[in-house]
Amino acid sequence: MDMSLIKWRPKEEWDPLKDLRELEEELSRFFDFPLLRWHLEKHPLRERVWSVPLDIYETKDAVVIKADLPGMKKNEINVSVQGDILTISGEKKKEEEVKDKHIHRVERFYGTFQRSINLPSYVDTSKIKASYKEGVLEITLPKTEEGKAKGIKVEIE
Repeated sequence: MDMSLIKWRPKEEWDPLKDLRELEEELSRFFDFPLLRWHLEKHPLRERVWSVPLDIYETKDAVVIKADLPGMKKNEINVSVQGDILTISGEKKKEEEVKDKHIHRVERFYGTFQRSINLPSYVDTSKIKASYKEGVLEITLPKTEEGKAKGIKVEIE
């Protein structure tokens, strides 16, 4: 029976994000594969449904929603409220096709979009205002008087 000693080596420090980084690298390599790129050029996924990126924040008087919609015209964007759900929708049209081109990368989104947000109960939906400037849609949802009420400090025993 061999009883030789094996030198002890400490384990690597565990990094919970290491697997995610490796997965991201693998996916990046996969999507750069030329055959897949050809398939995406023939059947672009980006011409279907895409999601509008949003920022939502609250001030003392209102809830504000900002949506990035670059390259769109005001009349191509719809904002509606039904009950306690606000919906932003529209369609971003693809630019004119260019003949005799070799596509290297397609990252911009085209096609229809719809984004719905549940509104808090303290928003006055009858006074909603929206503006669109330099590709950013800003929706201001004023709070009701109850929504503006200050919080109560609770003492901990």
